[in-house]
Amino acid sequence: MPKNTLVISTLILTLASFITRIFGFIFRIYMSNVMGAEALGLYQLVFPIFILAWTISAAGISIAVSQLVATETGKGQSGNALRIARIAIYLSLSIGIVLSIILYVFAEFIAISIIREPNTILSLRILSSCIPFMAVSSSIKGYFYGKQEMGKPAISQVIEQSARMLTVFFFTGFFVSKGLEYACALAVLGISIGEIISFFYAYIVYKKDTNKRIVSKATLPNHRALLLLLSFALPLTINRVITSLLQSIENILIPIKLQEFGLTNHQALSVYGQFTGMTMPLIFFPSVVTASLATALTPAVSHARASSNQRQLQFTVSKTIQFALLIGIGSTALFMSLPHEIALTLYNEPDVGNMLYYLSFICPFFYLQSTLLGVLNGLGKQMELLISSIAGSLICIAIIYFVVPYKGLIGFIAGLIISSSFVTLLHLSNVLKYTSIPIDIVNWILKPALAASAGALTVRYILHAYLLNYFSLRISTFSAIGALGVFYISLLFILGSLTLDDIKIFSS
Repeated sequence: MPKNTLVISTLILTLASFITRIFGFIFRIYMSNVMGAEALGLYQLVFPIFILAWTISAAGISIAVSQLVATETGKGQSGNALRIARIAIYLSLSIGIVLSIILYVFAEFIAISIIREPNTILSLRILSSCIPFMAVSSSIKGYFYGKQEMGKPAISQVIEQSARMLTVFFFTGFFVSKGLEYACALAVLGISIGEIISFFYAYIVYKKDTNKRIVSKATLPNHRALLLLLSFALPLTINRVITSLLQSIENILIPIKLQEFGLTNHQALSVYGQFTGMTMPLIFFPSVVTASLATALTPAVSHARASSNQRQLQFTVSKTIQFALLIGIGSTALFMSLPHEIALTLYNEPDVGNMLYYLSFICPFFYLQSTLLGVLNGLGKQMELLISSIAGSLICIAIIYFVVPYKGLIGFIAGLIISSSFVTLLHLSNVLKYTSIPIDIVNWILKPALAASAGALTVRYILHAYLLNYFSLRISTFSAIGALGVFYISLLFILGSLTLDDIKIFSS
């Protein structure tokens, strides 16, 4: 795939992700105010069930569709690409319906025996309604990703987030007044309606696209297309299911082990809500670019492999690793230098600032990990992904189980950093092995670290010596964030870690 196509795809997805993240922040701030940290913590216990359902019914199928459609389109076999997409839609719909029924019937058992929070029963039953819609929508998005038509799934993301927010805003007065159980159910209702409306948009644009498109005659029989789809989707799905189950265990264990540390159930849920519902969205916010890169990389790498274009593959992977590290190191500088200011400005929660500071160290690993995930998926190295993901989750679970009862949330943050760095280094080792790209430690790590440190120290001084003396905390904080971005990028150019040739990639 031409490099400008990858760039355009990434920019479209980044713009959509940026809009949805902004909406998401407004949404999170609103929910934290009207629901409280405890209800937010309860919602975060339900959310892994949604992720698990998505993983089983859609995640592997969506990526497989993206890869196979990209490959068949690259060969000029548009008929085969469309046949694969249709089979994927029927497959994901079937799995989604089965999962929906299971979740509704066993909601009480899951809430009491697994999550250990009876207040989540209603939320789980509401959640079950959207699973088939979410599954089909994901397969349709995979089809458009494979064809490098990022605009349609990007708009779908924005519609989904908008519908979710409007639902919560509209029903707040009715649900929140009824207590903790209904406050949590309100957030889940927002997810469900968002997914359903997003499905209708995705299905309409899919039907319009397939009706007007002139396709070649399919040469791939239905049974062969199904087997091909399953051969790609099953390893991906097994990988995602195992890692999702392990992450669900992590999420369920955290409040339990925080109680062993000495917190009450109310305090444990509140701390968990602050961590997962307030702090982590901030940490993930700058990853809009790397997450978009990961999504665009899977079909891009598959296309490069199909056309045996090793030079283009190496160039693409090398540049994405460089940009992921630049963003990750810059984000670490941001959250290390302004954690309390950001937390007070957005949430008025000083405890979130402490969490943000300690988690800042994880940014380079998180952002690089998501990019490498896209590369390895495109290379078809799902087994390597599975092994490293399982190892990382087991490390994190062990630390939660043995360390959190004695060290509290700080113990979990340490475990998260250790496991994330371990998984990222394993992913990087595999990518280097299969692509043979050269490593540039000076421009990838040392110069960005120097630029980030200098920028952070300068902005920190300006903030306290000047800005806070003349402006409000909110204006001062946003001004400092902007100044840090300008300083950091300028220093990257001065040090030569970022060049005009790199910028020209985005206009070529």
